[in-house]
Amino acid sequence: MSKRDYYEILGLSKGASADEIKRAYRRLALKHHPDKNPENHKEAEEKFKEICEAYEVLSDEQKKRTYDQFGHEGLRGAFKGGGFDWSDFTHYSDLEDIFGNFSDIFSSFGVDLGGFGFGGGRRGGGVRRGSHLGVELELSLREAAQGVEKVVRLMRRESCPTCKGEGAKPGTKRITCPECRGAGQIRTTGGFFTIARTCARCGGEGKVIQTPCSNCRGKGLVRAERKIHVKVPAGADTGLRLRISGEGEGAPRGGRSGDLYVDISVEPDEMFERHGRDLVCAVPITFAQAALGAEIEVPTLNGKINMKVPAGTQSGKFFRIRGKGMPDVHGGGRGDELVKVVVETPTGLNARQRDLLKEFAKEGGEKVNPLSRSFMEKAKRLFK
Repeated sequence: MSKRDYYEILGLSKGASADEIKRAYRRLALKHHPDKNPENHKEAEEKFKEICEAYEVLSDEQKKRTYDQFGHEGLRGAFKGGGFDWSDFTHYSDLEDIFGNFSDIFSSFGVDLGGFGFGGGRRGGGVRRGSHLGVELELSLREAAQGVEKVVRLMRRESCPTCKGEGAKPGTKRITCPECRGAGQIRTTGGFFTIARTCARCGGEGKVIQTPCSNCRGKGLVRAERKIHVKVPAGADTGLRLRISGEGEGAPRGGRSGDLYVDISVEPDEMFERHGRDLVCAVPITFAQAALGAEIEVPTLNGKINMKVPAGTQSGKFFRIRGKGMPDVHGGGRGDELVKVVVETPTGLNARQRDLLKEFAKEGGEKVNPLSRSFMEKAKRLFK
């Protein structure tokens, strides 16, 4: 069965803006979350995953550009397993923003937003997930072309080494919360309705600390500076976001650590101008080389190569060198290098050189200047 169009899944037209895409995603994610559809949980789960896959592509500038141009075929290799999986999803923070804002509302109806693994309300004994972190990483064009491993430094909260993240003084334990009796919620009944609220004393965990750890003061987390090794794939471009699982902030009491998101920025290069996978390089040549033809040296990312310039080459002409551009970040081959030749006008001529040029101009006339001749013919027709 063919895959549905991502814009159709989100109910959008192809020209939708980033804000429109995000709004549509928020609305549909709330509507189709499996825990909100217990009577049709399996179908809702599949629908929810389809919505998240569409958002993963359309909210990523590079993936969206590829999809708009080539459709689903262009995304082959974009996901590690060949098809979308939850390990490819990079917007857990968006889900947490969506469902965190509405957890109290849903919990009053008996809906636990944590059931699908994205945070939200917790029932007694539930564990928290650490926060996601984000850093920016700047690369040179050559680093982006080759792929590189970089080290980023960051401050983050980690499990306390003294209490192993428990928050309680070593040798002591947390006890059952006397307020909610371990349930993590306080339930009140009014008429036909039962309303569940997160226990204020234990924060929904069902247990409290009597004797806090002196190192973390009962938080279970301490701040630490870390160096994280980031492997950037060859062909990376500005706007690429890498997710390093488990390298965000830690969570107390054995909770899952958040992820680290690395936003890539590629600096402008003094020699090359990037256009997707292609590179443009302007190379100056002399008037004599352009007129008579020559073999010139051209810079590439992998060193200099020789290129033939045919006689009569005009300034601004492009020559394509196959396979000398940027690699595809998804392994789809390399782009090309486009060499723009710019004929350089000589300056600082001595008397002998000026005389020779005057003689050349006198001898040449219109016969050796095809562009000028064509321009003058057009001008004559225009002013007849």
